Amino acid sequence: MPTLYVVATPIGNLEDLSNRARRVLGSVDLVLCEDTRVTVKLLSALGIRASMQALHQHSTSARHARYIELLREGKNLALVSDAGTPNISDPGGRFIADAISALGDDLKVAPIPGVSALTAALSISAFPADVFTFLGFPPHKKGRKSFFDRLERIEHTIVFYESVHRAQKALAELVRVMPSRQLLLARELTKLHETLYRGTPAEVTAVLEADTIKGEFVFVIAPKKL
Repeated sequence: MPTLYVVATPIGNLEDLSNRARRVLGSVDLVLCEDTRVTVKLLSALGIRASMQALHQHSTSARHARYIELLREGKNLALVSDAGTPNISDPGGRFIADAISALGDDLKVAPIPGVSALTAALSISAFPADVFTFLGFPPHKKGRKSFFDRLERIEHTIVFYESVHRAQKALAELVRVMPSRQLLLARELTKLHETLYRGTPAEVTAVLEADTIKGEFVFVIAPKKL
């Protein structure tokens, strides 16, 4: 039976890649990548030579069909994103659904677990994580204000991602809608310049303004009743 492996890759520290992930990436017939230019650097660092093809959010149904046909022929494929776990605010979910729909019980879909910025940030937040809401990335323009407006109504822990270019604007929105909620802002998790900021949105803003703003950010917001 062919297998589609969904493989988590490091978000910054190469040592976080599991031995199982290394073995799978080195043994499959094809690695499907969000960006082949990114994945080739990872595989080169691991000393792995593998065939790669692109699979991302703009991939067509025809491209999906070609990869599904390889699975139908008995080939084993690995799916990776640029960093972290596929389908967690990363491409992959639509292809997995298409493959299952096409092949059903004739396909094995196997997770190769590893790093996710979501779980990494939650694990160090000191906030309850038995119930939480993950919202991916806020909209860039249309719907952005309503995105933040509805956060105030969520009573449990909230997690979302934000890019370097919009982190300050996100903090300003949090000051507006939930000024007293506690916050963990995690920057560049697992990388050389990993930094954690804790406090209210205003307190975090004051510290962040004095720092050099760069990198990827994970926002973890405490429940209303902590």
